[in-house]
Amino acid sequence: MNIDYDAIGFRIKIARMKAKLTQEALAAKADLSPTHLSNIETGNTKLSLPTIISIANALSVSVDTLLCDNVIHSAHVFNQEAQELLSDCTPYDIRIILDVLKSTKEALRKDTRFKQNTEQYGN
Repeated sequence: MNIDYDAIGFRIKIARMKAKLTQEALAAKADLSPTHLSNIETGNTKLSLPTIISIANALSVSVDTLLCDNVIHSAHVFNQEAQELLSDCTPYDIRIILDVLKSTKEALRKDTRFKQNTEQYGN
């Protein structure tokens, strides 16, 4: 299994920014050095389970929120993100976004069927 440390680091950075914390402030709350936190946020270092728990607690977020790009059953995290994105949209905005989502889903399904047929017939 490959763990996407870049995605974890990015989610930590986003959560830190939402919490209006500097790297130094989060590092202090999570009992890390600012350099180590910076390396985590950029995906340049792996982090241990105790470290990710410490960061999640310092940010008041679930570990799921930080790991959702690596966990198969994370739909609830993505659903929450979608709700947050739509929270300040007008009804018109939501209609346009929904149209884009429908088109994207249709293209994904079409591409999946094409890919399966191609693999099946060896083309």
